Amino acid sequence: MATLFTPYTIRGVEFKNRIAMAPMCMYSSHNQDGKVEDWHKIHYASRAVGQVGLIIVEATAVQAQGRISSEDLGIWSDEQIEGLSEIVRLMKQHGTRTGIQLAHAGRKATVDGTIYAPSAIAFSDQYKTPAEMTTQDIGETIEAFKAAAIRSIQAGFEVIEIHGAHGYLINEFLSPLSNKRTDEYGGTAENRYRLLGQVIDAVRSVWEGPLFVRISAEDYTEGGMDTAQYVEMARWMKEQGVDLIDVSSGAVVPAKIHSFPGYQVPYADQIRTEANIPTGAVGLITTALQAEEILQNGRADIVLLARELLRDPYWPYTAAKELGVEIEPPVQYNRGWTFS
Repeated sequence: MATLFTPYTIRGVEFKNRIAMAPMCMYSSHNQDGKVEDWHKIHYASRAVGQVGLIIVEATAVQAQGRISSEDLGIWSDEQIEGLSEIVRLMKQHGTRTGIQLAHAGRKATVDGTIYAPSAIAFSDQYKTPAEMTTQDIGETIEAFKAAAIRSIQAGFEVIEIHGAHGYLINEFLSPLSNKRTDEYGGTAENRYRLLGQVIDAVRSVWEGPLFVRISAEDYTEGGMDTAQYVEMARWMKEQGVDLIDVSSGAVVPAKIHSFPGYQVPYADQIRTEANIPTGAVGLITTALQAEEILQNGRADIVLLARELLRDPYWPYTAAKELGVEIEPPVQYNRGWTFS
């Protein structure tokens, strides 16, 4: 059996394979109320039919002003639970484990009104200048993550991922390029980590299931964060009860990134080895042989696909065929998934 199709268990939750769908914003809550629409139901259920082991629902805002766009999904209101529960139900029908990424866009929010960040520095000329968060703002945001975790339980999710990557709020606090504060939330690595640490503690106070954190392991800019610095933070996360680090990179400041197949895998490998914590590898992973190599060589514990699962919702079937593995299809697809 190829490693890609072996089960993986975290805190008693077993994933039927090592294939995960990374969170990808759909910008399809067209009424701008953060609620699930028909598109989301079809989109996520299709990948579950395709036998993805874990699907992590797109960045879902814990506060209305923390949306990347006005058409993002939200989890800041009890009124949003019903729709999220429905996509969970649809995914679980096909044996897929269900996750949600809890997020706050920080200075990269494009919604109307005031937006917030650790410091009053715009991401670029095309973005608004945010208001520097007060300690009260920070406290309210931490409570919003906690409330979102409670709603995640009510919706039936089995995994929570905290979004600490891609230049959004938590990532902005972590990086000295975007965090110029002089209080207890700025300056030293310990201070810049403080918000993420408090969010982890708040979520863990109500959530007993698998907990992931997505990070940007490299800022690709002088004076920014690098993988070695994140190794230290990954150790702190492990001590706080984080189970897996979802290792991406970039986007806290505009930067030129040389991307190629598997370009982010070494970051996941380094953090896994040096922090002794499970990791997920991401970034232009497109083929079964590529994914299998990552797992066989112990460079990560799961692989997270994004664009490839937009192109092929049945990628696990394609991968199984490439690796010579038989997987059980949905009974309705038996005629199409038989091997010859």
